[in-house]
Parts: sequence; C-alpha cells; structure tokens
Amino acid sequence: MMWHIPFSAMPLMAGIALIAYMIGSIPFGMLISQLGGEGDIRKIGSGNIGATNVLRTGNRKLAALTLLCDMGKGSFAVSCGYIFGLVNLTPAISLAAIFVVLGHCFPVWLGFKGGKGVATGLGVALALTPISGVLCCIIWLLGAKFSKISSVGALSAFIAWPLVVIIEYHFNLKEPLLFPALVVSLLVIWRHKANIYRLAEGTEPRIGDKKEQSTLSDPT
Repeated sequence: MMWHIPFSAMPLMAGIALIAYMIGSIPFGMLISQLGGEGDIRKIGSGNIGATNVLRTGNRKLAALTLLCDMGKGSFAVSCGYIFGLVNLTPAISLAAIFVVLGHCFPVWLGFKGGKGVATGLGVALALTPISGVLCCIIWLLGAKFSKISSVGALSAFIAWPLVVIIEYHFNLKEPLLFPALVVSLLVIWRHKANIYRLAEGTEPRIGDKKEQSTLSDPT
C-alpha cells in the first residue's frame, strides 16, 4: 500500500498526526475518576487509566463515561482527519487513526504511560470502517460476555478487525484502509502481551474481580 502525498501536503499530514496524538493523550479515565470523587485512578487496582480500572472503584457510571469518552476521542480524531485531509483523505484519516491510539497508549501528560487502546481503537474502527467497526464492537461485547474476561473480548475484536475489513472490501488486500486497521490492531494486541501470558497461565482476572496489585495490566 502506497500513499501518494505531495511534498506540499507534508506539513498538513504532520499537523493531523500531532493533533490526533494530543487528542489521544487526554487521560479521560484519570480526569473522570478525580472529578467523580474516586481519587487518582493510577493508585488503585492495576494503575491503568482505562475503563476497566475505573470499574474497580465500584462506580459503574464513571467507568461507562470513561469508556464512551475514550471511544469518542478515537472517532473524533478520525473525523478531524476527514475534515482537514482535503485531497489527501486516505493518508489523513489513516494517520489520525494510528496516532490517536498511540496517544492513548503513550500519553505525553502521564510520562508516556497510558492504556491499552481498546476503547479508543474501537472508536477509530467505527469512524474509519463503520460496518467493520460495528461488527468488532459486537465481537468485543460477546467475547467479554461469554468468557467473563475483558481481555478476551478486546483481543477477539482486534484480531477480527483486519479480517473483517478484508471481507468488507471484497478481499482486496490493497485496500488502503487495511493498513491503519492492521497497525492499530497490532498495537492493541502488543499492548496486551501481559494479558495474553496470563490467559495462557489461566490467571487472567475476570470481569468484576477487584484486584489491588499494581502488577495487573488492564485491557483498556
């Protein structure tokens, strides 16, 4: 897959990537928990800033709001790519998709220690490839529901996303949107390496478990 970006458009593409990264870096989980009276989310459970760790406070409303906000920033960043991409639309939205997830995983405000990119990645999928995005959200929900393990839903969704994109675009392996789908999915899966190890060992926490050890690693 090759992007044909004129030299004159390079500053715009760099700007879109930077904006997307900064959007992704907004630590909604931490901000919402503090405003909701639950303190610094990084000091409880796994220390992660995602919705799974917010849920460990016992406040489902704050966890749901965190999930929606993290998904929203993924969709919003891709929408910015659509708005500012002009004639270079595919590179713009692809860069926005990749960099907003990078921002969530490695936020500049928190010393580059962020979440796993699941909710933000799902928001990206919904904006980038709506049909595939909806299917991946369904896979995520079903995987988590039947396994009772959040990371199973997350891994299932992001293993499926590139495959669903291939099917959606009639098995065209040169489809440009397959590239950001692959990059985001690989990033999310890589961020789950500790979860994958625990799944293999049979020690991965189930949804609703309240773990206080800071060595845990959440799937969001």
